[in-house]
Amino acid sequence: MDILLVMCLGILVGRFLFPQKAKRWNEGASLPCTLVLIFSMGAMLGRKEGFLHQLLTLGAQSFLFFLIPTVLSIVVVYILTKRFMKRPNQDKKEEEA
Repeated sequence: MDILLVMCLGILVGRFLFPQKAKRWNEGASLPCTLVLIFSMGAMLGRKEGFLHQLLTLGAQSFLFFLIPTVLSIVVVYILTKRFMKRPNQDKKEEEA
């Protein structure tokens, strides 16, 4: 929750209070800050006991969370496309028949 509040505060400051002249500097500083953030998160995760086991378990769960909605979305779009969208050639064939 704290992270979301800080992010929202940053959005508001960037939108209303941050000067336009400093935009270029801010864009340049964001990449190194992001790299430091990713590195520190990796260091924290690497210190956890049983991290590799947790990573494998989470990896399988994440794969299922990706696969199931993707497959179901494809199936639903396919069915809806077949039902509601007509091909231009299909209209000509129906008129000729």
